[in-house]
Amino acid sequence: MKTRETFNINGKNLVNKIKELIEEGNITSITISDRTGKEIMTFPLTVGVVAAVLAPVLAAVGAIAVIVGECSVTVEREVTGVTDDQTVEY
Repeated sequence: MKTRETFNINGKNLVNKIKELIEEGNITSITISDRTGKEIMTFPLTVGVVAAVLAPVLAAVGAIAVIVGECSVTVEREVTGVTDDQTVEY
């Protein structure tokens, strides 16, 4: 089952939050939107992604962080051990 979680973040903290989320390992995709809700960037994550592959993504996120004051990050997670009739809250 997949769940979604959204964080409102100041642009200067964006890269650190993305790195933190990637390290968690159960993320399947990350979407960055501006404060009006317009999608700026979406990137999928797969199991076993190595730092060399993420470097260009993090560079792009860093460029976005400079331009965007406030944004939201929506994270899609793969949750194991939860059936469809259970509610997952974060």
